[in-house]
Amino acid sequence: MTDKNFNENGEVPEDEGSDAAASGPSPQEGAASQENPDSAEAAAAEGSDDDLTVDDILGAEQTGEAAAEDAVLADLESTLLNDLKRLQAEYANYRRRTEEQRQLEIDRAKGEAAKGLIPVLDDLDRATQHGDLVDGTPFFVIGEKIRAMVERLGVVAYGEKGEIFDPQHHEAIFQQPTPGAESSTILEVVEVGYRLGDVELRPAKVVVAVPAE
Repeated sequence: MTDKNFNENGEVPEDEGSDAAASGPSPQEGAASQENPDSAEAAAAEGSDDDLTVDDILGAEQTGEAAAEDAVLADLESTLLNDLKRLQAEYANYRRRTEEQRQLEIDRAKGEAAKGLIPVLDDLDRATQHGDLVDGTPFFVIGEKIRAMVERLGVVAYGEKGEIFDPQHHEAIFQQPTPGAESSTILEVVEVGYRLGDVELRPAKVVVAVPAE
């Protein structure tokens, strides 16, 4: 129990009550009852920001500093995009060159294997011209198997009578002046040429008909 001074009627003396009333509210109550005007304005400002819509934000005027930053970012993005396109083009060219080189090496390897069969093909051609390879005979069957194997390797024979003479692919062993000839053409094929893709296995040896003077 707290000690208080009571008069004879059980009431608090007037002087003590007046002292309590005169003291006023406590410091905490005074702080709570009075608000800072600056804080009120800041709260009002925050409330106004919450009311902004997406269109308001997107449509807001851009500052010069922000515009400069956007320009720098745009230039950087353009540079990076150009670098990426250049790298993609270089990689595509690298893959194409690698694939071409790989195919060329494959053709060369096949060509080396096919070169050993070229003399056999020459013998088969001579035997055919002399009538030694008769259809249905064992030698004819063997010859057809060898030709089929060479064809599967991709070896192509070239050089026929009447073709235009091409010094890059034909080897002229003799030139025959021929009346009526308007250009250099193959008059006779002495030895058939063979190629495998872009690989020249053997040039065709031919007699060339040239215009007569």
